[in-house]
Amino acid sequence: MVLWRFTVKTEGEWAEKRAALFAGVLLFVLAALVAGASATTLSGRNEPQPTLLGIAILIAAAVFMPWLAKEKRRLAAVTGSVVLRADAAESAVCGYLSLIAVVGLARNAIWHISWADPVAAICLLPFIVREGWKAIQGKRGCC
Repeated sequence: MVLWRFTVKTEGEWAEKRAALFAGVLLFVLAALVAGASATTLSGRNEPQPTLLGIAILIAAAVFMPWLAKEKRRLAAVTGSVVLRADAAESAVCGYLSLIAVVGLARNAIWHISWADPVAAICLLPFIVREGWKAIQGKRGCC
């Protein structure tokens, strides 16, 4: 959506509002997916199966995504783009969820605490929903 927003050949305000609405909806979908995945894990219907490739991707995302989110926030402040701010929130959530998953895998491997990862992910839901709501409303605010 960010790429579309900055390459579309229509009025900037219309494109910004349309892209921000879409980004906000995507954040609400992400919140629903996080809630659903956490609920199925907590209920015992789904147990994560760690792989070395999966762990490597999680570690890379936990390191890279917060930096990417910071840069997107900086650019959003410079451009005043709501959609770029929402995309920065999506990148930050990706980094947080990756870090939570890595820590959860470690806790589960060491202390066999399988509920810690989904509970931590549920704690991110207010942040995800708040950022989605801000995007839909078109709030530029501080990133």
